[in-house]
Amino acid sequence: MAEYQNIFTQVQIQGPPEMGMVEDVDLGERSKSAGFSSLLGWFGNAQLGPFYLGGLGVASLGAGLIWFVMVGASFWAQAGYSPGVFMRDLFYFSLEPPSPGNGLSIPSLKDGGMWFISSFFLLIAVMAWWARTYVLAQQLKMGKHVFYAFGAAIWLFLVLGLFRPVLMGSWSEAVPYGIFSHLDWTMSFSVTYGNLFYCPFHALSIVFLYGSALLFAMHGATILAVSRFGGDRELEQIADRGTASERAALFWRWTMGFNATMEGIHRWAWWFAILTPITGGIGILLTGTVVDNWYVWAQVHGFAPLD
Repeated sequence: MAEYQNIFTQVQIQGPPEMGMVEDVDLGERSKSAGFSSLLGWFGNAQLGPFYLGGLGVASLGAGLIWFVMVGASFWAQAGYSPGVFMRDLFYFSLEPPSPGNGLSIPSLKDGGMWFISSFFLLIAVMAWWARTYVLAQQLKMGKHVFYAFGAAIWLFLVLGLFRPVLMGSWSEAVPYGIFSHLDWTMSFSVTYGNLFYCPFHALSIVFLYGSALLFAMHGATILAVSRFGGDRELEQIADRGTASERAALFWRWTMGFNATMEGIHRWAWWFAILTPITGGIGILLTGTVVDNWYVWAQVHGFAPLD
């Protein structure tokens, strides 16, 4: 029935703004007002605010803004300070890391210095925001699941821009800042080291990437399908099984013989999601440092065809 195909939020309750916890929380750095957005309410909670940055949040946004301005200034110079050229060729501009001959020394501004300095501020921004996720979870007496999940993404970020270049002995191994140059780096990286598709950790990363997308789609679809029975109130269904969770479980047992629980599906999705960058980062870190050619490595280990 059409009225139950609730892809968008159909009921938006707007009353006095919910300002959140007030006990054991520093209110001095929290904004004092909040508003509502009906458009955003279609996809999530309609309330906007209150906002809380704190010292770590300010440091992260400040350092991130410096990185953004430095990369943007480099692109602006490459465009010859022409707005039309800047907009036309934005995806083609790139802030490149230092040349191979520079090694791990501090480069000059003409040879990757802008990349080096901006990367330093990007590192501060990311690590400060990561620390902020821990501090806020601690204040709110939450688990640290978001902190660990963000850490998994940061692991891949550090492998690409710090750990592997250091192990390879050259900042030139790092990823440039640019849209197409980033894609070109990925293609060149795979070709240089014998096709990354033969790296087992890359294969695992793809499995977890597609798997997490499938799990989230299955879970989201299931909850929407039983929301008429209160399935969207998942905490209640976890603590006290109701007709929504029973129907959802029955559907998947009938479909594939097994069902995750209302709680367990979130653990499945969390593990699949964080293992995507973890395994991908391991594969990248081994490339060039331990394995020089993944195709030859796969031939030696019997799962690539012999020439």
